[in-house]
Amino acid sequence: MLKFKLRELLSEKQFRDGKLTTLVELSQATGIHRNTLSALANFKRDANPTIEVIDKLCAYFDCPIEQLVEYIPDHKLPR
Repeated sequence: MLKFKLRELLSEKQFRDGKLTTLVELSQATGIHRNTLSALANFKRDANPTIEVIDKLCAYFDCPIEQLVEYIPDHKLPR
């Protein structure tokens, strides 16, 4: 399973900038639809972002992909 750490990155940005960044503002800044951002921020299992979305988020937060996405092994799957 992949966990997107969008909320954590938004919190860090808020702390650094001293102001709240909403999903609407993030959407306007990146061109990513607000519903897509909401699905990622709320850990929706059906969230399936494209590489372009991941690239835009990494560029916006100026972070490597591993700060945005965390791999969590699913021990139920056969290997």
